[in-house]
Amino acid sequence: MPNTKNEVSTDLSVDTDVLTANEETCHLIVWNDEVNTFEWVIQTLIEVCGHSQEQAEQSSYIIHYKGKYAVKEGGYEVLKPLCDAITERGIGATVEVIAE
Repeated sequence: MPNTKNEVSTDLSVDTDVLTANEETCHLIVWNDEVNTFEWVIQTLIEVCGHSQEQAEQSSYIIHYKGKYAVKEGGYEVLKPLCDAITERGIGATVEVIAE
């Protein structure tokens, strides 16, 4: 239908892109090795990850017996600096996306 002089177009639809905070959840994995002591891994988990003494001890035993352990969960931007701090201390660590 054509517009006449008295009609006003009300079609204001606009295509927009919507940004969402859809950050993937990740795990900070610490790996077992034959080099680092329990004490060093425990101290690192306390200082870098903010673990309690008990939590760090339990995590270190799981790392030792299972070969690896997810010591922390969160977004990549949060976990990456922690991973870097752990690896700078000579302990193997990676950040892995949790598979859904």
